[in-house]
Parts: sequence; C-alpha cells; structure tokens
Amino acid sequence: MKVGIIQKSCSDDVNGNRLSLAESIREAAARGAELVVLQELHNSLYFCQVENTDYFDLAEPIPGPSTDFYGRLARELGIVLVTSLFERRAAGLYHNTAVVFEKDGTIAGKYRKMHIPDDPAYYEKFYFTPGDLGFQPIATSVGRLGVQVCWDQWYPEGARLMALRGAELLIYPTAIGYESSDTKEEQERQREAWTTVQRGHAVANGLPVIAVNRTGFEPDPSGQTNGIRFWGSSFVVGPQGEFLYRASIDKEEVAVVEIDMQRCENVRRWWPFLRDRRIDEFAPLSQRYLDS
Repeated sequence: MKVGIIQKSCSDDVNGNRLSLAESIREAAARGAELVVLQELHNSLYFCQVENTDYFDLAEPIPGPSTDFYGRLARELGIVLVTSLFERRAAGLYHNTAVVFEKDGTIAGKYRKMHIPDDPAYYEKFYFTPGDLGFQPIATSVGRLGVQVCWDQWYPEGARLMALRGAELLIYPTAIGYESSDTKEEQERQREAWTTVQRGHAVANGLPVIAVNRTGFEPDPSGQTNGIRFWGSSFVVGPQGEFLYRASIDKEEVAVVEIDMQRCENVRRWWPFLRDRRIDEFAPLSQRYLDS
C-alpha cells in the first residue's frame, strides 16, 4: 500500500489552508498514494493555546462544509483520506474528530478524540468533549484503519483495543511541539519520547503506525507563553517499529511511503503477542490506580 503523509504549517485563513492542503493531497495522489493522512486540526491555527469562546466559531457539523470539500477531493482523486476536524455536535457540545473518506467521497467513519489534554498552551478540555465512539477501526477499501488523535498516541490501551478489533494500520493525526523556554536537551527528549512510544505501539501490536504532525511556529495570542514551535517529524514505521520514513522538524513535506502489508502478517506470525497475552490476569488494568 502506498500512503501519503502531508506535514504543513497553518495560518489563520481557513479557506487558504484547505486550498493549500488540496494541492498537497493532489500531489500525493499523483505520486500513487492510495491512502492520504492529514495532521490534527489542519483547517486552522492550533487555537487551543488560549481559552476563548470566539474560537467555537471554527467548529462545523459533520456532515458540513469541510466534509463536503474533502469528500469531493477524495472522490476526484480516488483515494481514502483521513482528516481532522473541529466538530460542532450541538450547542455547547464539541469534539476533536477524525473523519475518514472512502474513494467515492462518502464518509467511511469517524473517531472522536478520547484523551483530552489540559496543559499550558494545550487547553483542549475547554473546547472538546471526550469521545464516545470508542476505539473502533474504520473499514475502508484499503483496510481497517485504527485512527486516533494526538494525545491518544501516548496510551498503549487504545492501540491495543484497535488491534484487538482488527485494525490493520494505526494512524495518529497530531499537533505537538516545543515550548521555547525548555532547553534544547529537554525538547529533544520530548520529541524522541513521542516517537518512541508510538514505535512501541507498532511493535506490541505487529502493525504499521502513521503519525502526521504539523510544523511551523504559532504564537500564543494571549502572550502568556512564547507560543508553540511544532516539531514536525511525521513518520511511518513498520510492524517492528522500523522507520519507513521520517520527515524533517521544520519543513513542509509531502511524502509517499510504501508499506508491505504481507510483511505485517508475517511479523505477527513470528511474534504472536496476541496469542500469548495473559488475559486472565489483566482485569486490574481497568482500575485508575492499584493501591497497595
């Protein structure tokens, strides 16, 4: 399978961002991509640096204008397309939602971000209700896609549940970066930790992982922090965590990466982790913490 990943910087011009993405999606399709994955909240700046009710105006219903736009693009190019949208479900009820389009432009399925951070410059709990669709793979013509979003990528449980429900790929649209007050050494530790934990999901489940991050600097509108420099580094790894592609830290990129799906089947035969799991001993994992 040929997978297209698109690493972009964003502006405050929503229509301009969509048109720029459309150009990059067309480039990936022209290079043979059957599946194209976009970064988290790609239509706009990462507005969660501040708590501001005006930003709820960026949200859209699903279906809505953006799903019409990206659905037409998927149909025109004959690709499966993974997008990341700010969903207005109802008045006062919003989600961070990944929407997957089939090659005919229809919505194959959606995933609502389950883990919602609340940290300086990442005030997502102000905007997003935790997802209620569970960890369910989305069936498409290129396979069953285990799509999650950003903060979800730190949790092995979500990846494992996707694998147990038949996911053939794990996919993470992402928006993560550095706070400039951190030392260079600390910044690099954070970036490598982010990469390593997802490579671990690939190994533990015998599945490829696709993580697509944004790049570029976005200032904090409140001036309380020095803004976020998104660290790019989008990547694709195979079922043993081996890099198939790793993007730069600070450049926009369109990459098309080939994944050998038969090899994924073979790796699971060599390392049958799902067979050997001691599920009779795992019930305590459903607890918040195990007091002594």
